Amino acid sequence: MTSPVHVPVMVAEVLGFLRPERGGRFIDATVGFGAHAEALLSASPGVELLGIDRDDQALDAAAVRLERFGARVHLFRNVYSQMTSCVREVGWDRVDGVLLDLGVSSPQLDDARRGFSLRFDGPLDMRMDRAGRITAATLLNRESEEELTRIFREYGEEPQARRLARAVVRRRRERPWERTREFAEFAAAVLGRDRRSGLPRATRVFQALRIALNNELQELREVLDPCVELIRPGGRIVAISFHSLEDRIVKHFFRNRARGCTCPEWFPECRCGKKPTLKILTRRPLRPGPAEEARNRRARPARLRAAEKIGPA
Repeated sequence: MTSPVHVPVMVAEVLGFLRPERGGRFIDATVGFGAHAEALLSASPGVELLGIDRDDQALDAAAVRLERFGARVHLFRNVYSQMTSCVREVGWDRVDGVLLDLGVSSPQLDDARRGFSLRFDGPLDMRMDRAGRITAATLLNRESEEELTRIFREYGEEPQARRLARAVVRRRRERPWERTREFAEFAAAVLGRDRRSGLPRATRVFQALRIALNNELQELREVLDPCVELIRPGGRIVAISFHSLEDRIVKHFFRNRARGCTCPEWFPECRCGKKPTLKILTRRPLRPGPAEEARNRRARPARLRAAEKIGPA
């Protein structure tokens, strides 16, 4: 078996913040096809890595790609919000860094059978975990107009969410939704193109369905606290996001954890006892450079944020 081609995003920046050349234990919470994990493991023979993914296809490919590192690699099929249980299973107590490379990888997008991309015709699937029974087609064929409106508006930030949801429900009364191309063409006809980017607004709708189906934002919210608890002081979290909803969650979490006392200014002394637990290392999110964007057009929307844990050892 050969691993699908996967070009990792912002590898130099990830290595710069996580500092694997010093050795240590790292978690790649979204190991995917193993590209970032390979870079971390190659940096030093003293690196051990725990990789988590819910996509069986990605994990199989990662296992092949990382086979040469032997017992230094521990792979788990799971959602990353269950990171703590995975760490306990391998007998670790603390780690030196965590990487969260969010979103969908290129091999997933380029496989028409997975249904993630509107560029290829395939089943309206979009499941990260293919053991699940509910697909994107299920959502389109069963959810109410109100719920579809919420999904398109909240996860796709689509201004015409209500209009599209109403049209989707009307169309499914004639025949059920089954294929990516038919839905992409339908959404494009209803919504048109984005005036600023010129891109089909159906892209945002596909994003919304994927996020809702895989519960991606809730998973992200649930993993951030365990990341901080598992990292030893001086260890770091690196998060790469590909749309504003993910980036906003990471930004607000880092800011909240970097704040100390939250008592009102008129209190004579601190009563909350809150201490900062993170130091933000990226005042603004880092973006891929022009050279990387030229090599990999899918790197363009990437935003990287990093923070370091502070506190007693």
